[in-house]
Amino acid sequence: MSSDALKKRKSKVVRSEGGTPEMKRGREAEQQDVRVYNEEVELDSRDPEQDFLQYKESCEGLATIMSEIQELKANGAKEGSAEVEQRRMQGCIHFMNLKKLNRLAHMRLKRGRDQTHDAKQKVDVLHLQLQNLLYEVMHLQKEISKCLEFKSKHEEIDLVSESEFYQEAPDEISRPHLTKNDPHQLTLARLDWELEQRKRLAEKYKECQSTKEKIQKSIEVKKEHLTSLQPGLNAIMQASLPVQEYLAMPFEQAQIQTEVARHLPPALYVLFVQANAYGQACDKNLSVSISGDVDEAKALSKPPEDSQDDESDSDAEEEQEKTKRRRPTTGGQLDDKRKEMLKRHPLSLCLDLKCKDGSILHLHFYYLMNLNITTVKAKVSTSTDLNSAISAGDLLKSDTLLSCLYSSDQGKETPNPANRYQFDKVGIVTFADYVEELGHPYMWVQSLGGLHFPKDSSEGVSVGSSLSASHMENTMKLLRGRLQARLALHKQFASLEHSIIPVSSECQHLFPAKIISRLSRWTTITQQEYMELPYTRHVSDAGLAKESDLYFISVVERGTARLQAALVLSPRYPEISPLFSLSLSWKGERTGRTDDNLRAMESEINVFKNELQGPRPGHQLLTNQISRLCVCLDVYLETEGQDDSVEGPLEFPREKMCLRTVRGPNRLKPFKYNHPQGFFSHR
Repeated sequence: MSSDALKKRKSKVVRSEGGTPEMKRGREAEQQDVRVYNEEVELDSRDPEQDFLQYKESCEGLATIMSEIQELKANGAKEGSAEVEQRRMQGCIHFMNLKKLNRLAHMRLKRGRDQTHDAKQKVDVLHLQLQNLLYEVMHLQKEISKCLEFKSKHEEIDLVSESEFYQEAPDEISRPHLTKNDPHQLTLARLDWELEQRKRLAEKYKECQSTKEKIQKSIEVKKEHLTSLQPGLNAIMQASLPVQEYLAMPFEQAQIQTEVARHLPPALYVLFVQANAYGQACDKNLSVSISGDVDEAKALSKPPEDSQDDESDSDAEEEQEKTKRRRPTTGGQLDDKRKEMLKRHPLSLCLDLKCKDGSILHLHFYYLMNLNITTVKAKVSTSTDLNSAISAGDLLKSDTLLSCLYSSDQGKETPNPANRYQFDKVGIVTFADYVEELGHPYMWVQSLGGLHFPKDSSEGVSVGSSLSASHMENTMKLLRGRLQARLALHKQFASLEHSIIPVSSECQHLFPAKIISRLSRWTTITQQEYMELPYTRHVSDAGLAKESDLYFISVVERGTARLQAALVLSPRYPEISPLFSLSLSWKGERTGRTDDNLRAMESEINVFKNELQGPRPGHQLLTNQISRLCVCLDVYLETEGQDDSVEGPLEFPREKMCLRTVRGPNRLKPFKYNHPQGFFSHR
C-alpha cells in the first residue's frame, strides 16, 4: 500500500473516531458545561441543510468502510482482526449518527405538522368569523330590502290629485307653506282631507238610506193597491176571451206562453224569442208553441233546500243502508249515468211551418241539459194521403228530411267538443246511436238557439240572440224549400212507380212530341247495392255517393233494348241535381266506360242539367232528366246502323230528324234537341 493511501486511511480513521484531539477536547469541555442534554434544544440550534450534508457524508463514509472491510477480507484478513474491528467501530459510529439524524428529521416533521395544525385552526376560526359576518350582511340586506319594499296602507287609497287637493281643501288642512316643500307633510295633509271627505259621504249615505226607506214604503203601498186590482183584471180578461177569439187576437194565450217561456233553457228561449219576432215581422204562417211539464221546469230553476227535518234525515239514512246492502252492478250504474247525461229539459219548443198547399212541417226542439246542445225532430202533415209511393218512403222520414240542409250537416254527431270527454266516462261510443230517440243535433239548430261552439277549445261556449237572428230567415226559407221539394218528389215517385213520367206544361218544349222509349221500372236501392253495380264504380271512387244520399234504379225499354240507369239523389235536391250512371243491354252489355255514345248520354243528362231545370225552383228536374234519357235512347237506337240483310220491317225505324247521324272519329250521335225546329244536332 502506498504512503498516500495510508495517509488517507488515517485521516478517515481520525474523522470516524470523532475528529482531531482538539475537537475531542472541545466536546468534553461542552459536556462538562451542559449537564442536561435536550434534543429539542439542540434541534433549534441545528441547521437542516447541514444535517442533510452530514447525512450524506455519513452514508458515504459507511459505504467506504464497507468496501474497505470487503477488500481486507478479500486480501485474506481474518474475522476479528484489529483492522476489521477498527473499521466496524467506525461503521457503528456512522450508524449512530444516522439514527440521530433520523430522530431529528422525525422531530422536525412532527413540529411542522403541529405548526400546520395550529395554522389550520387559526384559518378555521377566521373562516367562521367570515361566515358570521356574511350572514350578518345578508340579514341586513334583507332588512334593507324589506324597508325599501314596504308599502303603507295609505298607498292603497286612491287620493285626489295634488292640484285638486290644493283647490278644494281648506287652508287649515292643506297648509301650502308647509306641504309644498315637504312630501311627508303633503301626504299627511292629503290623508286628512280624504278622511274629511269620507265623513261627509257617510253622512250623505245615511240621508240617502232614509230617503230610500221612505220610497220603498210608498212602493209597497202601491204594490198592495195593484195586487187588489188583480182579481178584477182577471175577471175582465176572462170575459174578453170570446172577443179575442172572434178577432183572432189571443192576448191571453200569448201572455200564458210568455210566462211559461221564462222557464225555458237559454238556448230554447233565444229560439222562442227570435222565431216569434220573425213570425210577426216576416212570416205569418210560422207559429210557435211550448210543450212539456212546467212544474218540473220550475223545480229545476229553484235552488235546493239546505234545511231538512229529522225525519227526512232518518229516511235518507235508511235509504243509504238499503243501497249499501244491495250494491248495483257496474252495467246498471253506467246505464243510469248515460240516462242522466242524455236527459232532456222538461220543456220543448214546437215550430209549425205552413206552406201554401196546406202541408205543415212540425219541428220539435229539445235541449239536452248536461250536453248543452239542442236537437230537433221533424214531422210532416199534409191534406192529402201520401202513402201511395213505395219508393218515396224515406223522403219524409225524420232521419232524412232535414239532412244536409246546410252543406255536410248530417246531424249524426254532437257539435260540442266537450261531449266527447263526457261520452268516454259513461261508455258512449257515438251519439248517432241515440239520435232516433233524442233528435238530430244539426249545426243550424245550434245557431238558431244562439249556441256557438268554436273549434279552439280555449274559447268558451257562447249563447247569443244575434247569432240566432242572423240564421233565422235563411233557415226558415231553406226549411220551407226542403219541404216543398220533398212533397214534389213524393208526387213524382208515385207516377214513376206506375211507369208514368210526369212532364209539366212549362217543360213540354224541352222534348219532341213523340217519345217511343218508355219507363218500365222505378225502384229504390241501398247504398251498398248501388256500389256493387259495375257501371257505378267511377261515381263511388270519386266520392260522390255519400251515406246521406238516396239511391234509385230506373229501367227504360224500347223493343229489345233495355237501358238501366242508377242515380244518386242528394238530400239538397234540386240545388244539387241527381247523378245518372247508364248501362245498355242490347247486342251485348254496354256502359259509359266502354261506349262513347253512352258517355255522351250521361253528359247530356248530368252536365247539361240547366236546360232541364224548368220553372223555378226546379222541382221538375228529376222527371225532365228521365224524359231526356228516353229521348236519348230513341236517338241512340234510331241512328244505330241496321242490318240490311234481314228481311222485314226495321226494329227501330228512324222517326227523329237529325242533321247528321254521327260525327267525328268517335262516331258520336246527335243528342241535343233544338226547339222549336224539332231536329237533333251535335253539341
